[in-house]
Amino acid sequence: MATLSDIGVAAVINILTAFAFFIAFAILRLQPVNDRVYFPKWYLKGLRSSPIKTGGLASKFVNLDFRSYIKFLNWMPQALRMPEPELIDHAGLDSVVYLRIYLLGLKIFFPIACLAFTVMVPVNWTNTTLDKLQNLTFSDIDKLSISNIPNGSSRFWVHLCMAYVISFWTCFVLKREYKIIGSMRLQFLASDQRRPDQFTVLVRNIPPDPDESVSELVEHFFKVNHPDYYLTYQAVYNANKLSELVQKRKKCQNWLDYYQNKHSRNPSKRPMIKVGFLGCWGEEVDAIDRYTEKIEGLTRKISEEKEKVTSSTKSLVPAAFVSFKRRWGAVVCAQTQQSRNPTEWLTEWAPEPRDIYWDNLALPYVHLTIRRLVIAVAFFFLTFFFMIPIAFVQTLANIEGIEKAVPFLKPLIEMKAIKSFIQGFLPGIALKIFLIVLPSILMFMSKFEGFISKSSLERRCASRYYMFQFINVFLCSIIAGTALQQLNSFLNQSATEIPKTIGVSIPMKATFFITYIMVDGWAGVAGEILRLKPLVIYHLKNFFLVKTEKDREEAMDPGTIGFNTGEPQIQLYFILGLVYAAVSPILLPFILVFFALAYVVYRHQIINVYNQEYESAGAFWPDVHRRIVIALIVSQLLLMGLLSTKHASRSTPLLFILPVLTIGFHRFCKGRYEPVFVRYPLQDAMVKDTLERTKEPNLNLKTFLQNAYVHPVFKAADNVKDEMVVEEPRADQTPDLVATKRSSKRHTSGSSFETF
Repeated sequence: MATLSDIGVAAVINILTAFAFFIAFAILRLQPVNDRVYFPKWYLKGLRSSPIKTGGLASKFVNLDFRSYIKFLNWMPQALRMPEPELIDHAGLDSVVYLRIYLLGLKIFFPIACLAFTVMVPVNWTNTTLDKLQNLTFSDIDKLSISNIPNGSSRFWVHLCMAYVISFWTCFVLKREYKIIGSMRLQFLASDQRRPDQFTVLVRNIPPDPDESVSELVEHFFKVNHPDYYLTYQAVYNANKLSELVQKRKKCQNWLDYYQNKHSRNPSKRPMIKVGFLGCWGEEVDAIDRYTEKIEGLTRKISEEKEKVTSSTKSLVPAAFVSFKRRWGAVVCAQTQQSRNPTEWLTEWAPEPRDIYWDNLALPYVHLTIRRLVIAVAFFFLTFFFMIPIAFVQTLANIEGIEKAVPFLKPLIEMKAIKSFIQGFLPGIALKIFLIVLPSILMFMSKFEGFISKSSLERRCASRYYMFQFINVFLCSIIAGTALQQLNSFLNQSATEIPKTIGVSIPMKATFFITYIMVDGWAGVAGEILRLKPLVIYHLKNFFLVKTEKDREEAMDPGTIGFNTGEPQIQLYFILGLVYAAVSPILLPFILVFFALAYVVYRHQIINVYNQEYESAGAFWPDVHRRIVIALIVSQLLLMGLLSTKHASRSTPLLFILPVLTIGFHRFCKGRYEPVFVRYPLQDAMVKDTLERTKEPNLNLKTFLQNAYVHPVFKAADNVKDEMVVEEPRADQTPDLVATKRSSKRHTSGSSFETF
């Protein structure tokens, strides 16, 4: 069991680590040679030029202005200086809403922490229950928790009142934040510039027709059923093989650039490579000639594959992007049923072009259910088998248990420095290491499920990551830790005493979570700003691959917020804060430090570094809200179970109403605020269309939308040939006739035409 001194050692280690990261960042960011690593967003916007181009030879690589090193933390106030409206214009609403999650944590937990340390800590500390218990391992930190209250004590009324205060305050802050972000979303959508996804829907599961191709069928269907607002469509091709060829060519081009740069540094010697497995053996050939030949061959294959894909109807996928003349028409189509058969002609809002994950558009729609069932089973086993390393991590948090199991290590473990390091630092860092590969596994699972946008992939991955964190990191850490820690007590007491021991022991896991918060939330967040991996990769590319300024821009890796990993990690802190607020408030200061530090760090990264791949206008907020509500309900249920083991028979029944009220609150918010994040109001669409027609009466919308949803591998060869000005249909116009190849019961005089 970690003691106060162990926690102190861990705090010193993590604070020094974070401070070292900040100092290293402050020095590295000032060097001209690293400017593109720490300010890539400004380069991508064209608002910053490289300082290497100016100054003397030494000043091109090293900042010689020593005065700039004095204020090494001035990036913090600079990060907080940009106002929120300007930040929305600069980075998008998604980034701002993501930052508000950290602010939400501060709004919820700062008042709770003040109240808890004013009321709860004195109530818990002024008891001697733990001192009187035998065969139970505890530390001084546990005396600050509810475990130090004797069974049946009237002091549990304080914890009951605290639970009500926490619940009502959390719900109040959540409701206000939901309302604010909903208004921000509507305002952002109303003021946002014209984008292709505002006029476009994605149509899937198009039924096969023996007389018409997919393209002809889409054209005919929407001209008949949406005659006034249908504009154009873009067929979806299965171009996955073409994409693979393009990627191979890009890799070969990188190798060719590398060997050409190498040859330019030493013109007297041509670079040579072996053509065998992994270049380890085989015949030696000229590297430049070898990759030039490969690129020429791949270029021919790409041309042939492109011609094959575009000319063959077999490459067409039963899906299409359909664009409309007005946003109003797109809203109606996206939010209504198109066919009598509810499984055909399925429509949804099209993701913005840069948000599309093209590989999954080629998947048959009917296969998605099977794929998701397979992944659900795989995720269950992944979660189950990950319990083994989690249980191992918990053994590191209990030195006494290790000494009893492995007595020959006792002399080494009992050394003060080693003992403090193991209990105060090692469990947190071990758990962090075990979780490194998890996001990649979950993202692979999400892609296999068939989601067609990067935003939906990240949200799905975030959902599974949250479930994993809740089950393995939170629940299993408590259960496994308690079982291992109190194993000796379980074996030597009656069965009726076991629930009592569990009830007392659960709050004792606070020390483990404190160490994890310091490793992940303090040192981990500080390490994020250093960007060590992108720094190394950029300089390697810059040295070996870069030949032009365009190559140098491509070598930059601004990265993204990483919603699929960042948001579930934040939710873990919400769970810990809400669960332990009324049980062991000592966690709250550590959590507050995390939220404050993370807000400053990620605000700086969003302003200067991250380049978001898509913009969903904060569509993920309902997920954030729901998970915090779940955390609140879990905290209420766990407190209810804990008090029941403490024989607080008078106060415990009053907790039953809290989960019911919280669920009712969630249903209210879901009905009142969530529709803003799911559907687009017809009223707003009409207003925006009217304003646009007034300002730009001659807008050629077809030109704007024609190539918006063409697969990226085709865009270089696409040319818009037919541009026309879109005209509104007149009321006195006679109905047009739509040509079709199908046999129809509605044709007249043998003519294969249908009317609108």
